[in-house]
Amino acid sequence: QVQLVESGGGSVQAGESLTLSCTYTGDRFGANYMAWFRQVSTERRGVAAITFDGVTSYADSVKGRFTISRDDAKNTLYLQMNNLEPDDTAEYYCAATSKRPYKWSFLTPYEAWGQGTQVTVSS
Repeated sequence: QVQLVESGGGSVQAGESLTLSCTYTGDRFGANYMAWFRQVSTERRGVAAITFDGVTSYADSVKGRFTISRDDAKNTLYLQMNNLEPDDTAEYYCAATSKRPYKWSFLTPYEAWGQGTQVTVSS
């Protein structure tokens, strides 16, 4: 079992940048496949994902603005968010699984979730 803790959320103006971090501990193989999701109201959607060997995937709405990366030496997952927009306002969650997801943006494959960190973007 892997445990996840997010940090780095906050309030920014549109056009500014923010970097989220997610530290993982426990079973290292439980973090083979990791992703960022964001939730507005009750809807949680995939933002970006990364495999253990660095292959990345992005939602169309964030392509070219967000970058997902991982540093396994530091047991940390990152989400660099540039040119933020008000529509990016959400609670952001990191997620992890040991098995390759059928589709990275589906919630059900992920075995571990962080507690979330709030990002608020004002215009």
